[in-house]
Amino acid sequence: MEVKRFYKNQTEISTAINKVIDSYLNDEINEESMIKNIKIIYENNYSKIIKNGDYAKVLKQRCGKRRLEILSKVIS
Repeated sequence: MEVKRFYKNQTEISTAINKVIDSYLNDEINEESMIKNIKIIYENNYSKIIKNGDYAKVLKQRCGKRRLEILSKVIS
């Protein structure tokens, strides 16, 4: 699975994050690949993902609690 490094907006970012995490949860990609892809998205789009020290509203709404928990564990 290949992800883009840069995204135009938070909606595209949340869709990409959902796709990566869902692929992992459905056993379509391995954990190593999921972690690598999440880190690529996060590091290159940090300013759109984090607002005022928390996840942006759009990400919270579109990703949901469980995916954001996984995201938090991967990036910490």
